Amino acid sequence: MRRHTSTLARAALAVIAAAAIGLSLAMLARTQAGLSVERVAIGSTPATIYRPQGGRPAPVVVVAHGFAGSQPLMAAFATTFARNGFIAVTFDFPGHGRNPQPLPGNPAREGGTTGALVDTTVRVLAYARTLGDGQLALLGHSMASDIVIRSAQQDADVGATIAVSMFSRTATATSPRNLLVITGDWEGRLKTEALRVVGLASAPDPAQAGVTYGDLALGTARRAAFSPSVEHIGVLFSPHSMEEAAGWLEASFGVPPGAMRYVDRRGPWIVLLLTGFVLLAWPLSRLLPVVRDPPAGAGLSGWRLWALVAGPAVLTPLILRVVPTQFLPVLVADYAAAHFALYGLLTIGGLRLVAPRRDASTRVAVPRAALIGATLAAIAYAVVGLGAIIDAWIASFVPGPGRALIILAILAGTLPYFLADEWLTRGSARWAYPASKLAFLLSLALAVALDPRRLFFLVIIVPAILVLFLIYGALSAWAYRRTGHPAVGGLTNAVAFAWALGVTFPLVAAQ
Repeated sequence: MRRHTSTLARAALAVIAAAAIGLSLAMLARTQAGLSVERVAIGSTPATIYRPQGGRPAPVVVVAHGFAGSQPLMAAFATTFARNGFIAVTFDFPGHGRNPQPLPGNPAREGGTTGALVDTTVRVLAYARTLGDGQLALLGHSMASDIVIRSAQQDADVGATIAVSMFSRTATATSPRNLLVITGDWEGRLKTEALRVVGLASAPDPAQAGVTYGDLALGTARRAAFSPSVEHIGVLFSPHSMEEAAGWLEASFGVPPGAMRYVDRRGPWIVLLLTGFVLLAWPLSRLLPVVRDPPAGAGLSGWRLWALVAGPAVLTPLILRVVPTQFLPVLVADYAAAHFALYGLLTIGGLRLVAPRRDASTRVAVPRAALIGATLAAIAYAVVGLGAIIDAWIASFVPGPGRALIILAILAGTLPYFLADEWLTRGSARWAYPASKLAFLLSLALAVALDPRRLFFLVIIVPAILVLFLIYGALSAWAYRRTGHPAVGGLTNAVAFAWALGVTFPLVAAQ
């Protein structure tokens, strides 16, 4: 009876998850309704042009992503602008997304790559000038907020600039023309910076969010807008951000003919799509072969378990503080790979010291074909399938030229960590798995605290790693319950994280 009920529950969840995937894909496709979307190359820079069908001349908005970003991350702004009658152009900076060129300069030095990024933006602006009615605007997020401000200050044809999650030392009370600063309400320090910059125009009165200062006709307008209940990435999907940005363009250039008064609201549909895909894995996991019965795992509890959860978390950043970790041409990912590797090796060493010795007579033979088959199936679903969703709607996830070898190098670091962690936490105390992941995140935080200048960008990946831990933690748990072997989830997670780190962070030119 219980087995029958479980089968019905899995079947029902499969139907619900499939419906959620289908509905979310249909709604995401509708974001481009009425638009012409064209992929082009501006020299070596990949770009995408969004314009209303019909081809009327209109102002052109160049949309630039931030550090470790790519075109899909900025698509909500592009579709909002295009469906409101403007022409939008997104592009990938060197070293990012599908741009085959590495990021020039020295990213570790302040301003080390600024000139090259501004040059890229100026070239895209020159191309954009040929697409519309001659009027131009710029939008940039995070790192690119400073880049678009500098670019606008070099080009008198840029009539409006939108800086999202802004930090910039070059903005003044009148330059660039008509500056809107959008910040997530959870970005405390960047909110202060937004009010500081807008306050240059409101002085001697302090600037207030939601108030426009200066004169739009003269190009001196300034405004700060705080999007509610979002942080550094959520601000890119907030309907409030879209409304503020589109409204600023209309105030600066007028309402284009054929504007639809549209706001892209793709954020909840992306969440539903990811949720449906993850939940579908539970019923599908029953298709995996049983690899080990009884299930394998360390089966630790008490001080042995918690010593292995806490020990590597503290020791890893302390050791790496004095060890060179710059061995890959990918910013941040090389340290992350080293952190994974040392953390995993310390865990393996700890397991050898404290795990109870198993009698050879009690060992269970593992069918190699079943283990390989289960692992390949899990990787296909969790990396290839989920990667396709990420690549289409969130960020570039297909490896560009030169990144395959980088993924393999990072895999050498993620393999020992995830294999050791899966073995440590499976069959152990109930909260061992989430506790070990929390310990890893705290370990990264300690690493940043010990060397903030070199590892500051690690702060950016912590929320992403948390999301990946949640997603792949669920997938590996279901795989373990079915197969009984920690290696299936461990190998899958290792490949997934190596892939994500290898394709996300900027490829840097040799110094």
